[in-house]
Amino acid sequence: MAIKDKLAELKASLPAGVRLVAVSKTYPAEVVREAYDAGQRLFGENRPQEMDAKRQQLPADIEWHMIGHLQTNKVKLIAPYVSMIHSVDSAKLLGVINEQALKNNRVIDVLFEVHVAREESKHGWNEGELIAYLRGGEYRQMQGVRFRGLMGVATFTDDGSVVRDEFMRLNGLFSRLRHDFFGRDFDTLSMGMSGDYLQAIACGGNMVRIGSLIFGARNYV
Repeated sequence: MAIKDKLAELKASLPAGVRLVAVSKTYPAEVVREAYDAGQRLFGENRPQEMDAKRQQLPADIEWHMIGHLQTNKVKLIAPYVSMIHSVDSAKLLGVINEQALKNNRVIDVLFEVHVAREESKHGWNEGELIAYLRGGEYRQMQGVRFRGLMGVATFTDDGSVVRDEFMRLNGLFSRLRHDFFGRDFDTLSMGMSGDYLQAIACGGNMVRIGSLIFGARNYV
């Protein structure tokens, strides 16, 4: 099936109000261009260097989202243009994003990445750490970032009840932070990938990150 047909089928499965991040990591620019030509404008990458290389080869109206683990020394590569960073997993990283955004006269949308999965290898704040950080109030001084919501990755498992519980926990925290700290501009809950996006949506997710269902199996070589 052609990419344009896969995209059309996928978008037809998404309820109104759910945004699709086409995860283009490892796929070459010409493949990304096929999705662009089919109408997709929002793409997610895991590595700053790969994102930057593709950006220079593709149309300027693409909205680039950084969805992978981000090292502080790489923020400057993407700060001039990135639309949203999903993977803010520490106060240190948040501070660097704010600093680089101000240097570029920009305000960058960010999501707090929260660790909800059972795998220790996954990144993110735990709930207690994040709430303690927000209660400290330091984030209120940051003029270069706009706090838009949360991102999380569920456990890689065939047990749907585990995945559902993790997504519901993330949604509960999202609602709590929106009520206690941020208000209505805190509006994005990024969760769900190719294998679990329908569950994520059922649990309140309104942004899904999908790659292989659009572009096919990845070649990591």
